[in-house]
Amino acid sequence: MLGNLKAQPADKILALMAKFKEDPRDQKIDLGVGVYKNAEGVTPVMRAVKEAERRLLEEQTSKSYVALAGDPAFADAMIDLVLDGAVARDRIAAIATPGGTGAVRQAFELVKLANPEARVFVSNPTWPNHVSILKYVGIETVAYRYFDTETRAVDFDGMLEDLAQANAGDVVLLHGCCHNPTGANLNLTQWQAVVDVINEKGLIAMIDIAYQGFGDGLEEDAAATRLVASSVKEGLIAASCSKNFGVYRERTGILMGISESADQTGIVQQNLNFLNRQNYSFPPDHGARVVTMILTDPELRADWAAELEDIRISMLGLRQQLADELQKLSGSDRFGFIAEHRGMFSQIGTTPELVEKMRVDAGIYMVGDSRMNIAGLNEKTVPILAKAIVDAGV
Repeated sequence: MLGNLKAQPADKILALMAKFKEDPRDQKIDLGVGVYKNAEGVTPVMRAVKEAERRLLEEQTSKSYVALAGDPAFADAMIDLVLDGAVARDRIAAIATPGGTGAVRQAFELVKLANPEARVFVSNPTWPNHVSILKYVGIETVAYRYFDTETRAVDFDGMLEDLAQANAGDVVLLHGCCHNPTGANLNLTQWQAVVDVINEKGLIAMIDIAYQGFGDGLEEDAAATRLVASSVKEGLIAASCSKNFGVYRERTGILMGISESADQTGIVQQNLNFLNRQNYSFPPDHGARVVTMILTDPELRADWAAELEDIRISMLGLRQQLADELQKLSGSDRFGFIAEHRGMFSQIGTTPELVEKMRVDAGIYMVGDSRMNIAGLNEKTVPILAKAIVDAGV
């Protein structure tokens, strides 16, 4: 039986990581893998996480199962963080998941249970795993225009034209903030226009929010998600704690299902519980417990929010430094978009050939579509990257 298996295509980001490790050059720069790194190139454990884990070690008396949906306190804390009362709590069903990826996967599984004929509209480009999972679970994917490679901003007119082609019951997958891979985001006026299309066409909104706090601030980054959630009849929200709490390896995420009325919430919750049971039974609890402790303890929450703000400001500083350095070297302001983008990533809008040229010539490792992880830079490596970009003729 196993001899019948076929080789699967390699994940491009993981393959890039392997190449980076094999590169003997001292001055190589990893801008591919999507994790935050400080100025020393380390992905640190946040102070509040350390303290919460210390308390948990002392206080926890059992490692028994919690519940199929995870700890209810985690759901309440995350719903408050993401939505802050934008939707009545009795309209929201939720399950803890193994990371944001697990939440996305369970959302797609729920879509297939609820409406096997539904198509999912995804931005072009989007996080590659969105499309990969949709293909695997057998849901038709339709791309909508999103990124203008000339302006490096959102092609909003194209986006609206493409969403207008969706049929009632189709799902529109949206990035809540800090679009991955482009870094280009809608403003709230544009978000309202998208909501209008969703409601006019009878579509289902699904939001993937993986970087709350990395863009313009915790509250600001949640504004679009809250606008959508409060304006549509039904919706799905997949949220990740990997980045903003730095608990990547603890696999901590949540899927929220917003029903049209409180009468439907129980059925939605039953189906979410069922999906957890079929896929992994009980979700991981350690990361969820740590996040819950942080969000419900005023002292820990304040320290976490302060450190997260420091991280956000450092990334904005790197963006501005890179834009300024490129302006100086190129004599052009065509790279000003880098300072305008938000989150960990920017897509600089060049060809795979020039991306490969930068890797070969200068040891710059970024994904072939020219997505680069801003958090992989520091003050010393920004000038090196800027020179490589200009020398390659981007």
